[in-house]
Amino acid sequence: MTTYAVTGATGHLGRRAVEELLDRGVPASDVVAVARRPEAAADLAGRGVQVRQGDYAQPDTLAAALAGVDRLLLVSGSEPGQRVAQHTAVIEAAAAAGVQRIVYTSIARADASTNPLAPEHRGTEDALRGSGVPATVLRNSWYLENYTSRLDEYLATGEIVGAAADGRVSVAPRADYAVAAAAALLADDEGTVVRELGGPGVTLADLAAAVTEVTGTTVRYRDLPAEELVATLQGVGLDAGTAGFVAGIDASIARGELDTGDADLAALLGRPVTPLADAVRAARG
Repeated sequence: MTTYAVTGATGHLGRRAVEELLDRGVPASDVVAVARRPEAAADLAGRGVQVRQGDYAQPDTLAAALAGVDRLLLVSGSEPGQRVAQHTAVIEAAAAAGVQRIVYTSIARADASTNPLAPEHRGTEDALRGSGVPATVLRNSWYLENYTSRLDEYLATGEIVGAAADGRVSVAPRADYAVAAAAALLADDEGTVVRELGGPGVTLADLAAAVTEVTGTTVRYRDLPAEELVATLQGVGLDAGTAGFVAGIDASIARGELDTGDADLAALLGRPVTPLADAVRAARG
């Protein structure tokens, strides 16, 4: 009997990964859903899943959360500046608990990317290597939801504004990444494995065309120099740090650092990555 644990189990990706394990026939009693607020996972507990309290920011909660766990899906945290320390606390607790494999959701090309999110993922990958626990590193490219959450804005203004030039980004819906994470957790890999996950690379102009196709409202991509994008974002209320962060991500896209291709993700899914227009249509409802 193998016991599988998923951290961040009440988040979008973690919850979907837990559901995928159940859908694939893993007995609910063999699944541990680790959540900062266990009450938010009451529905999972109702299905027989072991729900345990575990908070990245409270290392003393992690030993009990991971007791008896064989394989762990470590879903990356959401607090900038805190991720390396928090992830390291989970990794150390997992090693102490005898976890046999950690699957970690990193970012595309974390080892070399200039993306402003990459350093904390790079630091976590270093911590994994130093832990001695075999790991599967899922270097996820961009979630399509990073864009589709702004569909109303795109439709109202008729444009997507960015500084990504004609760089390609391997977007895929979060659900595809969650299914892949569950598949990786179930896989009998040996040693440390790194997979670069994403969909077929598309430009932001391609994204605008897909939005136009799906909605019938013309949306175009307007490319700006990075400095002008920062000023534009500040003009609509973003602080200088956040505006620079967004521009830094677009600069990374322009360099091709989020273009992974779709081979690794499709292999884990056992099917093609969800097509862009289909994913936009689903997000639109």
